[in-house]
Amino acid sequence: MSAQTQATGAVTYDETRIVDRTGPGKFVADTRAVFVREILLMLRDPFTLIFSLLQPLVFLGLFAPLLTGTFSGAGMSTADTLQWFVPGVIVMISLFGTSMTGSNLLYELMTGSYERVLATPLDRSAILVGRALKEFAPLVVQGLLIAVLCVPFGFRFNPLHAVLALLLLGIFGVGVGALSYALGLAAKNREWLFWGVQQALIFPLLILSGMMLPLEAGPGWMQVAARFNPLTYIVDAERALFAGAVTDPVVLWGVIAAAVTCAGGLLVGIRTTRHAT
Repeated sequence: MSAQTQATGAVTYDETRIVDRTGPGKFVADTRAVFVREILLMLRDPFTLIFSLLQPLVFLGLFAPLLTGTFSGAGMSTADTLQWFVPGVIVMISLFGTSMTGSNLLYELMTGSYERVLATPLDRSAILVGRALKEFAPLVVQGLLIAVLCVPFGFRFNPLHAVLALLLLGIFGVGVGALSYALGLAAKNREWLFWGVQQALIFPLLILSGMMLPLEAGPGWMQVAARFNPLTYIVDAERALFAGAVTDPVVLWGVIAAAVTCAGGLLVGIRTTRHAT
């Protein structure tokens, strides 16, 4: 078979390499092809990448002192406050990043480049996973940067535990990215619909997860609603992992929440992609 390539923007997919693989090997190769293409496009705009690295640092610098003052009355030191707050910030930037997967798809739908991607023999689930991982990759750098910079202020940081925490976030992020992708396909040329639904969902999820502020002081209905929020279990698991409590039961609940979100997101995303094509 002669090598044939399908152009998709400035990067090409090699059809020979895609067709010759089957099963799990094809899925891995296709995911890698999508991820490499998307990440190269992002790296060509270094200003956006630098800005995305600075934004969470500004948020941490402005919000953490307020929490320190709030928690000082409860006998919590600055180190204790950071140990509670930093994992929440890392989850927040991960959620914001992966939920933007559909917005990039909307641009490709308007320019026609998405149809060229579908013309390749890429596995549809690989397209979803590859794009979600592309959104998640810079967030790994952000999370590690935030954690390292907080170490001098008392934040306890274990590299192995951080890898486990980021791996858990990656599984969750794939599911969120796939759901965002499906929302982008459903919205198509109606950007207002995508942003309206995305914003209407993301902020209640953030608040009801106890990510920024503890829910123990909130009303009972908020605490009940938080139990049905998968993000609550992700945040609790991230705090336990960064604190070194790998065997804490909340980690298992976080793994379950991440796995269910990932499986559900891929199921919805693949069905939506096949229906749209």
